[in-house]
Amino acid sequence: MRDAIFVIPGDLSLPTGGYGYDRQVLAHAAGAGLTLTHLAIPGGYPRPDAAVLAETARRIAATPREAVLLIDGLAYGAMPAALIRGFSRPVVELCHHPLALEPGISAEDVARFRASERAAMALARHVIVTGGQTAGIVAEQFDVAPGAITVALPGTAPAARAGGSGGSGPLRLLAVGSIIPRKAYDVMIAGLATLADLDWRLDIAGALAHAPETVAALRRQIAAAGLDERVSLLGPLTDAALDAAYAGADLFVMTSLYEGYGMVIAEAMARGLPIVTAAGGAVADTLPDGAGLKVPPGDAPAFAAALRGLIGDAAARQSYAQASWRAGQALPGWADTARVIADVIRQVGG
Repeated sequence: MRDAIFVIPGDLSLPTGGYGYDRQVLAHAAGAGLTLTHLAIPGGYPRPDAAVLAETARRIAATPREAVLLIDGLAYGAMPAALIRGFSRPVVELCHHPLALEPGISAEDVARFRASERAAMALARHVIVTGGQTAGIVAEQFDVAPGAITVALPGTAPAARAGGSGGSGPLRLLAVGSIIPRKAYDVMIAGLATLADLDWRLDIAGALAHAPETVAALRRQIAAAGLDERVSLLGPLTDAALDAAYAGADLFVMTSLYEGYGMVIAEAMARGLPIVTAAGGAVADTLPDGAGLKVPPGDAPAFAAALRGLIGDAAARQSYAQASWRAGQALPGWADTARVIADVIRQVGG
């Protein structure tokens, strides 16, 4: 086995797609022939202060020198070049999504993150990304040679097929993802506000702590649209509770402005749910045409029109559900993801 240290900022248990990916890689690394040790560094990234950077350096210096460092991009993209040089060993970045491309951040943050990420990536031996579109962005916008980029698609765990609401009561819509600007839940609510004549309920499962102002604005929007009794913000769910939410859903919905892959879309397909989604980023590639409907990002009327058509057509929902289920059974597993990453670590560690 090859030894590597997986450097991850903050609380690994947080219910986000990035942390979920990291947890799965840690769980499957040994099966791929990789001894991967989790090293927690302080939270505060991607805006670390001097104390966070100093503690990061201290913790990394205490790890075995012969081990390759695999560093989550949430931290790596914000690390100063001097800090990275001080590691004195090969570094591989795991880039879920470039920090500079996060919607909703200031122009000043865009410029700062773009400069820091470009400098950090130049010091990495290799950059692992979670989708093909992100690979192209990293090559074109951050000057990383294509040969130094590897795509490790997120795995998808096998799951039971969703049974839905069973035809009793309103149609159950499910959205999964942290309430942050990039997920554009305001677009979802704007679209649903025009569908008040139809019988539906929406559950949103996702962290509420990352962008409090966005959460507060969404609650105000829901109230102003008169949807308090029809839209529930469930907050972060346990694995069992999330499985139950998927199992009871009739339709999966997403309005994200950008996704490097779309892990929740894959999870919905693994359960055979028909899908209505914004085709932001790589989602257009992740979701086969027959498994759901795709609309332009940020387009509330288009989202509403697609959803209205499916809510009112049980036969169409069933057709999309069948295609979604077939596509979901062909998705890569987490063991496949871990093997790709282990191969990169072996190559870099030589």
